[in-house]
Amino acid sequence: MNTFRRGPRGGADAGPPRSPRNPAKPGADGGHNAQAGKVRIIGGHWRGTRLNVAEAPGLRPTSDRVRETLFNWLIPALPGARVLDLFAGSGALGMEALSRGAASAVLVERDPALAAELRALAGRLQGGEAAQVVQADALAWLAQQPPAGEGDGEAAGFDLAFVDPPFAAGLWDAVWPLLLPRLAPSAWLYVEAPADAAIALPAQWDRHREGATREVRYALYRRRPA
Repeated sequence: MNTFRRGPRGGADAGPPRSPRNPAKPGADGGHNAQAGKVRIIGGHWRGTRLNVAEAPGLRPTSDRVRETLFNWLIPALPGARVLDLFAGSGALGMEALSRGAASAVLVERDPALAAELRALAGRLQGGEAAQVVQADALAWLAQQPPAGEGDGEAAGFDLAFVDPPFAAGLWDAVWPLLLPRLAPSAWLYVEAPADAAIALPAQWDRHREGATREVRYALYRRRPA
């Protein structure tokens, strides 16, 4: 198994502690996002587009700094990729991937208001039809999807998946048995978790890169070819 645990910080210190009511992730300066209620797409043809951040339990949009680091890691993987943003929230990860060259993205979000916001955003953007917004419980939706196999599109499996669930729910171990069979043979997997969490993936998943703030550890994995 590959695990990551809290260790020496790989990124900038986070800012003020999260409040229990609004546990926002650290922002671009290592603290909260500079503009409350908004994050922005930071690269690609939608660069500068603002995404609304609703007041919703557990919603913690990935900070500009962490996304910049992540998408620098993903540069060779994005062109033409089939992407799954499993706990989409504000859509910052899935929409950033599309902005930077991914072919398609499925954004799964349980909250109806957040899903409606994502659909409206996709409808406003040129090329936004590449984003498929699914309003559903992520685990229930995954259980209904066929395993990856031969074929085109999603039948071949997702090339890249983002897994950043509400931290308090502790869903990571429940996600892997449902998600991993639905990824392409050489897929990439991004995981975001509390800094002190122990995240374990099967042995065929190699940790490619990782980083941390004071409160969040993030890692990019790749499935080892069989």
